[in-house]
Amino acid sequence: MAWPTHRSLADTRVFLELSDAAWAKWPLAGPYLVFARDGVTLLGSAGILNDDAERAQIGYIIARDAWGRGYATEALAAMRDLSAQLRLSRLYAMCHPDHRASARVLEKCGFALESTLKAHAEFPNLEPGIRADVACYVIHPAIC
Repeated sequence: MAWPTHRSLADTRVFLELSDAAWAKWPLAGPYLVFARDGVTLLGSAGILNDDAERAQIGYIIARDAWGRGYATEALAAMRDLSAQLRLSRLYAMCHPDHRASARVLEKCGFALESTLKAHAEFPNLEPGIRADVACYVIHPAIC
């Protein structure tokens, strides 16, 4: 993750305020909850964060104990499909270059590696304070 885990109620409130702002500005875009197939167990979230009216970043976060069961691919595919309703021309996602499982999820959903951005972002839960390379994957929904 490119953000620290929530350690307090205040952290969660900041996230909810950012989420509300995204929903207010970009209808349909913002965070969505991801539930297990039982419809009850919360596993994480997925979402779209617009840069502008034509470009957006997509992402997901799934609880570690649910990895390898298809939830990430299903959530990412749903966000990719939703992006068509938003008429986006560019949809991108970023992941740590060493996280092969995330790269594989992106590839299964039609994303292709565009570039590796050098010292682009921090991964505070891995190496706090260190800027790391980031793999940038892209898809062009308007032409898919």
